[in-house]
Amino acid sequence: MKRKKKKETASRPQAADLLLLGGTVLTLDDQDTVHPDGAVAIQKDKIVAVGPRRAIERRYRSRRVLDARDHLVLPGLVNAHSHVAMTLFRGVSDDQELLTWLEKYMFPLEARFVSADFVRWGARLACWEMIASGTTTFADGFFFSEVVAKVADETGLRAVPGQGIFDVPTPDAKNSAAGLRRAEKFLADWRGHPRITPSLFPHSCYTVAPETFRRVQQLAARYDVPVQVHLAESQSEMTMVRERYATTPVRHLANLGVLDGKVVAAHCVWLDEEEIRLLAEHKVSVVHCPESNMKLGSGVAPVPQMLAAGLTVGLGTDGPASNNDLDMFGEMATAAKLHKVHTLDPTQIPARTALRLATRGSAAALGLGEQIGSLEAGKKADIITVATSGPNALPAYQPESQLVYATRADAVQTVIVEGKILMERRRLRTLDTEAIRRRCLRFQRQIAAALPD
Repeated sequence: MKRKKKKETASRPQAADLLLLGGTVLTLDDQDTVHPDGAVAIQKDKIVAVGPRRAIERRYRSRRVLDARDHLVLPGLVNAHSHVAMTLFRGVSDDQELLTWLEKYMFPLEARFVSADFVRWGARLACWEMIASGTTTFADGFFFSEVVAKVADETGLRAVPGQGIFDVPTPDAKNSAAGLRRAEKFLADWRGHPRITPSLFPHSCYTVAPETFRRVQQLAARYDVPVQVHLAESQSEMTMVRERYATTPVRHLANLGVLDGKVVAAHCVWLDEEEIRLLAEHKVSVVHCPESNMKLGSGVAPVPQMLAAGLTVGLGTDGPASNNDLDMFGEMATAAKLHKVHTLDPTQIPARTALRLATRGSAAALGLGEQIGSLEAGKKADIITVATSGPNALPAYQPESQLVYATRADAVQTVIVEGKILMERRRLRTLDTEAIRRRCLRFQRQIAAALPD
C-alpha cells in the first residue's frame, strides 16, 4: 500500500526581491489603512503585498531586507509642478512681484545662460535635493526637456518633463513652430519609457498665442500626453489677459476649446466659482504651489473650494528660484497652515488631506494615479522611509500629523523607485554629489558676475 505524499503546504514562502520590515506603514489606500508594525514586499518594480509584518514574513522571503523599525513607511512624495534646472537661479532675485521677477530677471537670465549643459547640471542638483527630501516623482516645465528626461532616468527618479513652448524666442527654439517641432521629437523619443512621461508645457496665456495653444492640444491628443500650463497665477496675469482677450485666463482657454483632462494647471490662484466648475466639468487637474504663491505675493488658491467641487488637486513646489527649495515636506506644512489662517478655520486642509495632496493627489493630477501615490499590491514600488527617532518626532501620536507638522526633509532615510534603492540611510547611490557641487559653484560665479549691482 502506497503512502500518500503529504500535500505541499500553501504557506511555503514566496520569493521577493526586497522586503521592508517593521515600522508604521501608511498605505494611503482608499481606507487610509495603517499597519503599526507593518511590512512591504517587492518583486521587480512592483509592490506585491502590504500588511502586518508577521503576515508578510510568513508569505515572503528575500535576500534583501531593509529594517524599517522606528520609521514611517509611506509612498514617495510627488512634486507635481517644478522647473528643476532653475536650481541654478536659486536666490538670484527675491522679493519681487511675479511679472517683474519674470520680465526683469528670469527671462533675461535664461536667454543668457540656459543651455543643454546648464539644464543638465541644474537638473542633477535638483534630483539630489529631491531624493534627499523624499520626492520620487516630479513634473517639470522648462527648456531642453530631453536633458531633464535623461537626468531623471540616470538618477532613477520618475518624471513628467514638459517641453517649454513660447511664441517668443527661447534658449532652445526661435519661435513656437520650432518649439512644437522640438516637442514632437521629444514626445516620440521618450514615448513608452517606464518612468519618464514626456509632456508639453505651453507656458501661459500671456506668452502663448491662441493658435499655438490649439496646436499644442492637437499634439497632446496625438501622443496622449499631459499638457502643463501656468494658469490664473497672479493679478498682473489677470490684467494682462483681460486687456488682450477681454476675459480671464480660464475662460480664455475654455473659449479656445483647449481645456480637457490632459491639462495640468499650475497655481489657479484667481478663480471664481464659475471657473472652478468649468475646470471640474472639463476634468482639468490643478497643482497647488502655496510657498511660491506666498513668496511672489500672488495670493491664495481656493483649494478647499476646488476639492469640494471634485477637482483633482495635487501639490508642487514650483521652481527653486521662486520657492526657493524643492522640499515637499515644507510644502505640505505650508499648504495645511496657509488655508487655516486664510479662512480663519483650523479645520481646513487637515494633515491627512495635505499628505494626500502630496501623494495620491499629485499622482492623479499627472495621470499616474493607477501606478503610484499609495502602497498597494500591483502599484509601482515607489516608497520612502522617515525616521521617527529624532527629538521633533517624539512623542508621536498621529503619523499624518507627525509627517505634515513636525517632519523635516532630513528625516528621510531611504528612497526607493520601482524597487531600486536610490538612497539608503541618507547615502545617495545614483549621483556624484561632489561633482554636482563643483559644477554648480562654477555656474554660480558666472551668473553672479552678470548680475546688476
